This record gives sequence, C-alpha cells and structure tokens, in this order.
Amino acid sequence: MARKPLVAAQSSAARRAGGGSARDRVFRTASALFHRKGIRAVGVEAIAAEANTTKMSLYRNFPSKDELVAEWLRDHAIKFWQTWDAMSRKHADDPRKQLKAAFVLLAKHAADPKARGCPMANAAVEITERDHPARKVIESHKARLRARLAELCAQMGVRDPALLADQLFLLMEGAQVSAQTPGARVPALNVARAAGDLIDARIPTP
Repeated sequence: MARKPLVAAQSSAARRAGGGSARDRVFRTASALFHRKGIRAVGVEAIAAEANTTKMSLYRNFPSKDELVAEWLRDHAIKFWQTWDAMSRKHADDPRKQLKAAFVLLAKHAADPKARGCPMANAAVEITERDHPARKVIESHKARLRARLAELCAQMGVRDPALLADQLFLLMEGAQVSAQTPGARVPALNVARAAGDLIDARIPTP
C-alpha cells in the first residue's frame, strides 16, 4: 500500500487542527480536548500531536500546561461575560428580567447533550493545588458571578438579597453538575422555573 507523502499528511493534520498560527492551533486544540476529556486526562504530547505541532513549539507559546489551562479558563470567562452582558442589555432597566433571562440561558445549556457543565467548576474539581495559576481564574470568576447576582437581587429590593443571591448561585452550580448526569438531566432543565419561583417568592408584596 502506498504511503501518503509527509507533506500531505501534515497538511491533513493542519486542516483538522483548524489552521492558523501554532499558538492558535495549540489553544484551540487544548480547549477542545480539555472540554471533552478533562484536564488531567490530556497531556502536552496529545495536544501537540492533535495541533500538528511539537512540544517545543507548545512550550514556546505557553510556559507550561498549567498556564495553558489558565488561559483556556480566562477565555471561557471572557465569553461568559460577553454573553451575560449582551443578555443584560436587552433588559437594562429590569434586574428581575435579567436574572430570569440568565436562567433561561442556563436551561438551554443544560439541554444541550454536548454540554459538559461549567468549565470552571469542572476544573476546580481536578485542580487541587492552591498555587495553580488556574485557581485564581476560577475563584475570581465565581466571586464575580456571586457579586453580580447579589447586585441584581439588591436592585430588585428583595428581602435579604444576599441570601437570595446565595440560593441562585447554588441553583446555577447544581444545574450545571446535574446536567452531566443522565438521571438528573430532567431536573436541570427546570432550573429556569425553579429560579423564577425563588425570585418571585422574595419580591415584596405591594
């Protein structure tokens, strides 16, 4: 059987990796692998091979796998807040609608069979080292999310806005985890309704 020329094989691998610079290919490939397989299950050798590059090239662009993981999570945080802010602008003067819209988006995400929950929460389970560069990214993102929920709850004038923010935060986290478990996916799909009930129960009666 004739063997494919090396150049043709490399071109095919480059197409699978999406083309672009070595750094872009490494980042896109690592992001897809981390999302699909988890962080610990993916080594730099696999990333380099899938991205049609070398370990040396990978390390020229990222000081370590840990830094690559942190960069992946920073990118996720940017995209998360872009989506959230776009949703918020549609209901700029109505914090109640903003909150409910956020949970509708979450329910849609939970319904996606390809979704693997929250990358931040998943990474937090895998990364236990307190000095890992990704830990600061995770903690900062979750703190910002909790603060945004508290801000919106306060703007609604609900009773004990800090408590409601905690409840909504836990509901968000629980839905993301439940959506990955076949037997718990249906409850996760009801997260928007559950959040709406929580919010409406706290709205002061005229």
